[in-house]
Amino acid sequence: MSGLSVIGLQWGDEAKGKLVDLFAADHDIVVRYQGGANAGHTVVVGDKVYKLHHLPSGIVHSHATAIVGPGVVTNPQTILGELESLASQGVSYEGRLWLSDRSHVVMPWHVVEDQLVDRLSGKEDQIGTTMRGIGPCYRDKVGRSHAIRLGDLLRGNFPQRVAEIVKLKNQILRAMDPESSWQPLDAAEITQRYLGYAETLRPMIRETTQWLLDALEAGQRVLFEGAQGALLDIDHGTFPFVTSSNSSGVGVCGGSGVPPRWIDKVVGVVKAYSTRVGGGPMATELDNEIGQRIRERGREYGTTTGRPRRCGYLDLVALRYTARLSGVSSLAVMMLDVLSGFEELKVATAYRIGDTVLDTFPSHADDLKQVTPVYETLPGWPEEITAARTWDDLPVNAQAYVRRIADAVGKPVEWVSVGPDRQQTIHCS
Repeated sequence: MSGLSVIGLQWGDEAKGKLVDLFAADHDIVVRYQGGANAGHTVVVGDKVYKLHHLPSGIVHSHATAIVGPGVVTNPQTILGELESLASQGVSYEGRLWLSDRSHVVMPWHVVEDQLVDRLSGKEDQIGTTMRGIGPCYRDKVGRSHAIRLGDLLRGNFPQRVAEIVKLKNQILRAMDPESSWQPLDAAEITQRYLGYAETLRPMIRETTQWLLDALEAGQRVLFEGAQGALLDIDHGTFPFVTSSNSSGVGVCGGSGVPPRWIDKVVGVVKAYSTRVGGGPMATELDNEIGQRIRERGREYGTTTGRPRRCGYLDLVALRYTARLSGVSSLAVMMLDVLSGFEELKVATAYRIGDTVLDTFPSHADDLKQVTPVYETLPGWPEEITAARTWDDLPVNAQAYVRRIADAVGKPVEWVSVGPDRQQTIHCS
């Protein structure tokens, strides 16, 4: 096997980091290929907890080379903070972390734009940005004229580029909010600060696309790690309540530079229930004591923002859609232990709009807002399952719940997670 891809099939937070950490043991290279510091992956190894935003979860494995690909938008300050945290926990990354010189850089003006747009929009149903400048950075990437890539920080004309862009951005920001107390951007200060970042990161910045292709042709095993989830995909998710990159399986190739022929297997990661952060429709949301119970048992608060996640029953309609969209080979059902103790559980098998029943996922968020889920009720299980280590250790009703997911998607469930630690992962086949 040359390439294995791990894709979140919901609105993110599916515990992809844990699965990537598990798979990284059998791979030579781990690639993060899209998103930015708006992602949060948590890896638990014994009594150590690693919280990562930019870097691939596989970096905690000393044998693996970690790649931050060209599809990622990078914040150098955040990367340096993560590296400092890893070093304090005994993780050495020297000589095995490469940052693509093609990756676009989140600059200070992107963060200011993000905050201003959110504050001035006045919308009741906001998109739910993390205010980290990710969207504006992707916008400048597509616009091209005012974009800065990581490799640009190492070039002699970088100060001139910053001065030109800052002059324009100050005019734009002033026009957006003339009464604001925000401080005008200082080109000299920004240049000096980012040149400092660049000098520290210089040994890690390199061309990664051809390097990866060479590695694959040489027989290296590559693990592709997605961020966010397929329902947040900029083109195929619940637009406009989405992220700014292709977070479904269709984004792997564009974000890494690796063509499809090298990806042999795709594992779709799904939480045993549904969660969402920020605005946008969520058909199975439970704004009641059941939703709160799931939130508390699952510790459903954002790794990046700390915001409480919206919780609800598992949406099989959405899951069927994203599994097909991402071309999954098998499924990993995560956090099944959170559902222990419920007398009964429900899963959405279809949607109803008026007299019409839909078994497909709507392409427009306004339509999704109007749906009423059609539920199927399944028996719960009273037993705690965090000590289960094999399929046979799971209660019969828990097994039936997992089988129902596989039947709905038409793909086998290969992995089941019953807790945050590496050891609390059951291989089902």
